[in-house]
Amino acid sequence: MEQTRTAVVTGASSGIGAATARHLAREGFHVFCAARRSDRIEALAAEIGGTPVTCDVTDPDSVAALADVVGDRLDVLVNNAGGAFGSAPVAQADADEWRRMYEVNVLGLMEVTKALLPALLASGAGAILNVGSTAGRIAYEGGAGYTAAKHGTQVVTETLRLELWDQPVRVMEVVPGMVRTEEFSLVRFGGDQAKADAVYAGVAEPLTADDVADAITWMVTRPSYVNIDELVIRPRAQAAHHKVHRQG
Repeated sequence: MEQTRTAVVTGASSGIGAATARHLAREGFHVFCAARRSDRIEALAAEIGGTPVTCDVTDPDSVAALADVVGDRLDVLVNNAGGAFGSAPVAQADADEWRRMYEVNVLGLMEVTKALLPALLASGAGAILNVGSTAGRIAYEGGAGYTAAKHGTQVVTETLRLELWDQPVRVMEVVPGMVRTEEFSLVRFGGDQAKADAVYAGVAEPLTADDVADAITWMVTRPSYVNIDELVIRPRAQAAHHKVHRQG
């Protein structure tokens, strides 16, 4: 009897993480839905037949508990937990916001990867997919803390691929541009709905969480010898990070 494939998705309580969990479940994966908000991941896991794991990726003890639940074998790890906090220029930067962004986007990714790598290797064909951002490729005003953190995500991904070059695990990064989810911009702007809405004002069709989840699922389900190093995905309206077609 063929063994059920397993996947861990961090930051699974909303947005790209929740969508990815649903897409992977439809592909036959048993998904460990990891996030801090227990009520959300419990509802999601019940919906898709997965396993909820309350986990703060910045807490090593919490991550160790996730690894215990996953067990000795894992096929796919999607490091999706992340976030942007604030948009102040460097001259008015909040060190605590920068620290939070580095902790979740870089240190959290490291902690989860380190804890689950033995199980990924044990599968014989593991896949690590890190959710980056086009902010990890360019700079823009008011984004230094987030772009620095997401550049960190990119560099960790590249380094992992070099370090694991002779091991049975692929290392990939999906790099979304403008994605409209229910929480990302709202969290960034401290709950200011008007500022969050302004990010997408006039953009007829920004990407959705499902668009990115579809790309992630395609990447991790390629044959085990095929490594999609990075996949940049933007809406058609976004020719570049700074050049977005807005109607009206």
